[in-house]
Amino acid sequence: MKKETKQIFEKMFLDNQILEICRNEIIIAYEAMLTCYKKGGTLLVCGNGGSAADSEHIVGELMKGFLKKRPLSEKDKKAIGDEDLYNNLQGALPAISLVSQIAITTAFINDVKSDMVYAQLVYGYRNPNNLLLGITTSGNSRNIVNAIKVAKALKMKTIGFTGQGGGSLSSLCDVMLKVPAIETYRVQELMLPVYHVLCAMVESEIFDEE
Repeated sequence: MKKETKQIFEKMFLDNQILEICRNEIIIAYEAMLTCYKKGGTLLVCGNGGSAADSEHIVGELMKGFLKKRPLSEKDKKAIGDEDLYNNLQGALPAISLVSQIAITTAFINDVKSDMVYAQLVYGYRNPNNLLLGITTSGNSRNIVNAIKVAKALKMKTIGFTGQGGGSLSSLCDVMLKVPAIETYRVQELMLPVYHVLCAMVESEIFDEE
């Protein structure tokens, strides 16, 4: 882990001391994300309601510059060729929010089974180098649980992101991030600094400054 990455990590606890209990799990989740990207995989993210919004937020931080500008490599600049194009692109960490695919999700909910919708998308994006992040404040959302089960069957690594109980995901996921809260709104408040620090740490480790 780079010095800069460690500093990002430690600063999060200075600002959010209540999350100290999650320290080891955040490191494990960070390592899982880093491994995914180093192997050429994609992070798949899903959730419901507020957790769906968090899914979109996470993907937004990964697919463009977050704390860094992420200039393109000289190799990519040469391949693109057009200076105006490559000067207006940023390095990306491949991530897909499963919640935003309205046509396929609504079709599947209507035609097949609502609690299998994310499982279907995970199956469609199957790749053992991919990583699935399932967000559910209770840990019991049926469509998230089913998606995790399918991912595991397809040899994908999984991260469960929940409140302190962990729910059904506790016995299913490779990594569990359980923030120390029970009320839905409070769980969501504590999830924000956790996923921000994960995105920032991975970005720091993969991308160099200009």
